[in-house]
Amino acid sequence: MSMAPFGNFAKKLIGRFSQKPASASKKTTPSKKPAPKPVKVVKSKPKPAKKIKPIVAKPAPKPVKKRAAPIKHVAVRKESLPETRAVRETKPPGGTDIQVVNIVVSTNLEHAIPLEKMAATLSNTEYNPEQFPGLVIRIKDPKTSALIFSSGNVVCTGARSMQKVEESIAKIIESLEKIGIKIKIKPKIHIQNMVASGSIGMDLNLNVLAMKLDNTEYEPEQFPGLVYKLMEAKATFLLFSNGKVVCTGTKSEEEVHNALRMLVENLKRIK
Repeated sequence: MSMAPFGNFAKKLIGRFSQKPASASKKTTPSKKPAPKPVKVVKSKPKPAKKIKPIVAKPAPKPVKKRAAPIKHVAVRKESLPETRAVRETKPPGGTDIQVVNIVVSTNLEHAIPLEKMAATLSNTEYNPEQFPGLVIRIKDPKTSALIFSSGNVVCTGARSMQKVEESIAKIIESLEKIGIKIKIKPKIHIQNMVASGSIGMDLNLNVLAMKLDNTEYEPEQFPGLVYKLMEAKATFLLFSNGKVVCTGTKSEEEVHNALRMLVENLKRIK
């Protein structure tokens, strides 16, 4: 029996086992995990900054122009004073009228007065030594007021006649008796000033008088009257355009009437 077929079979068998398996021929390498995909960082676009409006100072409001009040047409009397005329008589010559409205007097009671006790006892008094050293006493009848000092000096004002002055001083002495002070003398009264008011029966152009009379003061924006110092009579007058006058500085009714007469004469001289 020949050995050829057997040999061929043996070669095939040996060759089959001698061949390396395909899987073995390949080197096994550890499985690598796929690298993570790089994450794309999406940068957000910055929001555009808000535009800040510059602060602009508002212009000051325009002043509102007030409409001027309509001008009223005032009827001017034909007999009204011309600018160049200082005086126009409205009453017959000698038609002046003046009366005493206040007399200021002083006296001394020749006795020390406890003002604090007087203020604590009498209700019609005012006393504040921090502001003024005198005590104020008000009398109802006659309606007058007086300043009383601790030395005994008294200044009384408000009376319209010397009779009312004497009555006021008597009332003050009665009030002092209530606090145990007796005045044994009759006080001597001295007139310090006499104020009178009235009319001289003339319309006055104060602008002209201020320029033509000496010793005058006239500021119509502050006071409507003209101040006229009559040196000859030692009196001072307040003159108003309607002819009203106030006289001060005199010390008797006779001096008041003399001063008024001299005033009228001076006014009539002015043209």
